[in-house]
Amino acid sequence: MMELINYPPKENWNTILKRPSIDLKELEFNVSSILDDVKANGDKAVKRYALQFDKVTLNSFQVSAEEISASENEISSELKAAIIQAKTNIQKFHTSQKEEIKIVETIPGVKCWRKNVAIEKVGLYIPGGSAPLFSTVLMLGVPATLAGCKEIILCTPCDTTGKVNAAILFAVKLCGIKTIFKIGGVQAIAAMAYGTESVSKVYKIFGPGNQYVTCAKQLVNKEGIAIDMPAGPSEVAIIADDSCEPAFVAADLLSQAEHGEDSQVILVSDSKTVIEKTLVELEIQLKQLTRSSIAQKALKNSKAILVNSLEEGMELLNDYAPEHLIIACKNYEGLSQKVINAGSVFLGNYSCESAGDYASGTNHTLPTNGYAKAYSGVSLDSFVKKITFQNLSKEGLQNIGNTIELMAEAEGLNAHKNAVTIRLK
Repeated sequence: MMELINYPPKENWNTILKRPSIDLKELEFNVSSILDDVKANGDKAVKRYALQFDKVTLNSFQVSAEEISASENEISSELKAAIIQAKTNIQKFHTSQKEEIKIVETIPGVKCWRKNVAIEKVGLYIPGGSAPLFSTVLMLGVPATLAGCKEIILCTPCDTTGKVNAAILFAVKLCGIKTIFKIGGVQAIAAMAYGTESVSKVYKIFGPGNQYVTCAKQLVNKEGIAIDMPAGPSEVAIIADDSCEPAFVAADLLSQAEHGEDSQVILVSDSKTVIEKTLVELEIQLKQLTRSSIAQKALKNSKAILVNSLEEGMELLNDYAPEHLIIACKNYEGLSQKVINAGSVFLGNYSCESAGDYASGTNHTLPTNGYAKAYSGVSLDSFVKKITFQNLSKEGLQNIGNTIELMAEAEGLNAHKNAVTIRLK
């Protein structure tokens, strides 16, 4: 069960808030060897790893149009309706992120503007092992298509019979993505990063995954392949006061704990009663979960922290920088103004974290492991480059020419100065 910590002094926060650690050297060594193998041997290496890790022999990686079409008949009409509803909400929210071009005249005759241009080739990774995340197809596929990326490829593992989860394929079809490969794990990241005989090389890779996938993304990033963000095991932090429902709080903690044994959940409260009641609820609800053994192991990495005040609690959580932050407090509006570091924030007793995971409209691909201090979650912006433009008239150059000449000369860059002088003459 969660470790209970009462009134920790500030100097101990770093120690208390440590994430579960892994042996990075061994992990990087194992991941690097797979990356190098796929880089050198392409499809041949990918097939070998599919057999080794996914226990499947594949002659062809690409999912056929027939397989995609057949997926519609393999899931219930209720689930299809739910996926369509989620897609509608996600699309509505991400469409609102489109920006109009604004031309700014910084000085008479000098016009500057910025234009969003879609990244041409993107790769989406969708986990499909113990939890096939068809919701992630929507979270990545919707903004990728809205942005207008010319080439979108998607990799996801298949089962031992070579079949991809039907709900994943239905979501893929709904997003209009046509190029899907039955490749999972590190080998999928390698195939998209370097290209193989079957898989095109992409410019940016998106998607969550286990520690191996995360490590692979970070290693290919060092080689110049862009990634959405460094994202590892899932996490949630909840700050709760006496106005919360302990049963709701426990349910939210478990919803993240069930993701994986290396997940972490944090409860912060100024009320000992709230913590005690939540811990009781955790025990009750844990017994009802199909993934209870996974959640139980994750809870061993987790903490319940009693603080002197909600303001102190917010300061502690900004230090932690959680992927998901739930503010289950009466004054959630006031406390929300104090949020500095978080991936996505959920306000009030009815804003469960699952809403953001599936259907409210916000994106669930978020920075973990403290990266929320510097990274944002995935949005429409993640799929575009912002290119600046400028246009100077003769009058414009006359207005700023002397400024440029003086600055260039002071930096000792005479050719820069001359590029202006020659025009002014």
